[in-house]
Amino acid sequence: MTNHQLTIGWLYPNLMSTYGDRGNVICLRQRAQWRGYEVQVMPLDQQASVADIHKVDVLVGGGAQDRQQEIVMRDLRGAKAEALREKIEAGMPGVFTCGSPQLLGHYYEPALGQRIEGLGLLDMVSKHPGFDARRCIGNVVFEVSASRLAGDLEKMLNSPPVVIGFENHGGRTYLGNVEPLGRVLKGYGNNGEDGTEGAFYRNAIATYSHGPLLPKNPFLADWLIQTALTEKYKMPISLKPLDDALATQAREAMFKRLNVSFPVAAQR
Repeated sequence: MTNHQLTIGWLYPNLMSTYGDRGNVICLRQRAQWRGYEVQVMPLDQQASVADIHKVDVLVGGGAQDRQQEIVMRDLRGAKAEALREKIEAGMPGVFTCGSPQLLGHYYEPALGQRIEGLGLLDMVSKHPGFDARRCIGNVVFEVSASRLAGDLEKMLNSPPVVIGFENHGGRTYLGNVEPLGRVLKGYGNNGEDGTEGAFYRNAIATYSHGPLLPKNPFLADWLIQTALTEKYKMPISLKPLDDALATQAREAMFKRLNVSFPVAAQR
C-alpha cells in the first residue's frame, strides 16, 4: 500500500452528467484504488468553495444541456473561475468531455438564446448551427496527435495511441491557437469539417467523447492518474500495470465493427 492520496474534483455532477459522465469518475477512482492509492471524490458544485477547488488533484467535467450549462457558467465566475484557471495553468490534469470543453473556450453560441461566455482558457469557440442542422452522433475514433500527450501515451502503449468514443453534439467547435487532441479516423470530431477532435492544453484533455471515454481507453485514465500524482508530489510516479484484457477485447471488437485497424502493439 502507498500513502499517496488522490483527490478527484467532479464538476457539477448534478448539472453536467448528461451522458454517463460518472463513468469517467468511477474509472479514475477504481484504477487508482486498485493500485493502493487513497482516493477522495469531491463534488465541485454551487456549494463548493474556492478552497475546495485548490484541494483537487485531477478534474473531471461532463456534458450538459444548454440550460444547465448556462447555470454552471453563472456560478463559475469570479474567484471560482480564477481558481480553476490557476490550477489548470499550473498543470493540474483534467478530462473535459461533451459540453464541458465549451466552458474552457471563449464562448458557446446555442441554437436559441444568448451567447454563453466561457473561461477563455482554450483559444476556441463553439457554435450551434441551428435546429435544422444535423447532429453529430455516432462512434468516433481518433489518433491522439497532441505532441506531448501522444509521446507519453506511446511510451505506455508501445504504439500510437488510438482513442475510441461516442459523440452526440449539436454544437461545432473551431480551434484557434490551441493544439488539437487528435486526428479523426471515424466520426465527426470537433466540427465534421477539418478532421480535428478535441483540444489539449497544459495537462487538460478536452473532447466530445462522452462519459465512457476512460473505461474504453484505460491508458488515458492511467496517464491522468500518473500525471496528477507526479504534479502533486513533485516526483516521478510509475503505475503498476493492471490486467486490462477485457478492455482490450472490447476495444478490438469495436475497431473490427467500425472497420478501423486495431493497434495490436497496445496489448503489450
